[in-house]
Amino acid sequence: MSAYGGSELVLSFLFACFAKATLLLCCAWIATVAMRRHSSAVRHHSWAVAIVASLALPILMMLLPAWRSSALGDAAALLKPAGAGAVASVSQTIASTTINAVTVSPVYKKIARAILIIWAFGFLLVLLRLMTGLARLVWMSTLARPLFEDDWMRDVLTFSNIFEIARPARLLQCRSLLAMPLTWGFLRPVIVLPAGSSTWTAERRRIVLAHELAHIGRHDWLVQICGELARAVYWFHPLVWLAAARLRHESECACDDAVLMSGISPSRYASELLDLARTLENSGRAWTTSLAIARPSNLERRFAAMLNSSVNRKSLSNKAKYLILCFALGCLLPLATLRVSAQNLAGKTSGTIHDPSGSPVANATIVMSNHGANTIDMTTTDRDGNFSFKSLPAGKYELQVYKPGFAPLHRADVTLDPGAEFAEVFTLSVGADFETVRVVPSGSEKPAVTDESDGKPSRLGIGGTVEAAKLIKRVQPIYPESAKSDGAQGTVVLHAVIGMDGKPLSLRVMNSEIDPRLSRSAVEAVSQWRYSPTLLNGEPIEVDTTITVNYTLEP
Repeated sequence: MSAYGGSELVLSFLFACFAKATLLLCCAWIATVAMRRHSSAVRHHSWAVAIVASLALPILMMLLPAWRSSALGDAAALLKPAGAGAVASVSQTIASTTINAVTVSPVYKKIARAILIIWAFGFLLVLLRLMTGLARLVWMSTLARPLFEDDWMRDVLTFSNIFEIARPARLLQCRSLLAMPLTWGFLRPVIVLPAGSSTWTAERRRIVLAHELAHIGRHDWLVQICGELARAVYWFHPLVWLAAARLRHESECACDDAVLMSGISPSRYASELLDLARTLENSGRAWTTSLAIARPSNLERRFAAMLNSSVNRKSLSNKAKYLILCFALGCLLPLATLRVSAQNLAGKTSGTIHDPSGSPVANATIVMSNHGANTIDMTTTDRDGNFSFKSLPAGKYELQVYKPGFAPLHRADVTLDPGAEFAEVFTLSVGADFETVRVVPSGSEKPAVTDESDGKPSRLGIGGTVEAAKLIKRVQPIYPESAKSDGAQGTVVLHAVIGMDGKPLSLRVMNSEIDPRLSRSAVEAVSQWRYSPTLLNGEPIEVDTTITVNYTLEP
């Protein structure tokens, strides 16, 4: 069993997610700074993709196969101070982005459990805040009354067509006269208005509906919920809180741009927003899970942007959307599969591959699979049959050796101990031959002899060291008349050894339950077969073969 406990495994995994999410969000931050002259819609999409990627990162790390970088592992090793002891062990585990078997001190185990408990407490606290906000929205919407006035519904239809909204949005009036207009929901979006909204002017009505419907058309509420979930998972990460805040700000600015592009005057729009912020209650804390039109926290920057005629207000094009998504996937997938080896490493892992004659086998493929850590490492042998792995983490591995012409070699019990070297010599067996023959009744009583040496070379070169046997003369088995008249049929499985002269030796029936007449027919025919011998390093050798003869009465 691994010396790592459950809490140590989870903590190592959390640190891996922290490091990789940092890289993702830093890339998004740099990209949005570089795109400061682009529209808010483009910057909002960049932050949204980065946040969703950070949420998908832990799932992909568990599902995707590992790719470990020895170069990064060696670089991490250079940072280890001499004699750092347990402190160095902790820092190396933080740097590691793979979960491996490693011996840890009791002090570190206690520290790991304490950190994990703190993280879980923070996660539940932020998640509870999110769930409370959602529950308040549901409760408020349940108590609100639907709004079906003709002027409101006409404006909803107009702006739904402008923003290409296929989902119907419901209008609700809550009981409070001072509630800030807001929207929430994805499949059945809701726009919640204050109780006195029926007396608003037509201009204010159009401004509020345009802004809230722009949120619905851009799916901003769902993206903002992803931001809140990211804050719950990475509550200790300041960059995630910054990303969620920037996501909300760019969302509001993008909707402002959409409203202005629909034909509403910037000055009138700013005036109405200021009046709403001054007369209605601040919903910034009460409704963190909703999208409110006039949060005072960012109104000043929004006013400056909407009154600036040089600001780019274009909507997000499909080309920009797919480019940002492709760039994010190009960063996310390598990060999810990357594993950096820490100092819980075994010594040099090496070995030598021989064939049955004792000669080295070159270009054989060696696969080391650590199923517990979900890692796979591969290498090949050199001309002398030697192979080696560097910086393999300690743990239990399955070793597999593949070489065309040889039977695969499997070792499921290879254990690499921390700091200990592993070296062993492996001998491959020449792969067995297989033949299948189908026999049906025929009018001829003479066995059909087929010369199969034409059309293909008499030797099949495999890997440069083994030349496989090839059947050059086949005698077709005859269906015995007595067996045919009795309706006997079935499959005869024969085992034989192809001798160095190409003759089948030691023919033996593997399935004794078969009709003896069929067995005798198969043995008589196969004993007359001739092969080109199998050559190992140019010398003929004996090799096992399995021959399957199917006797069937159906044509």
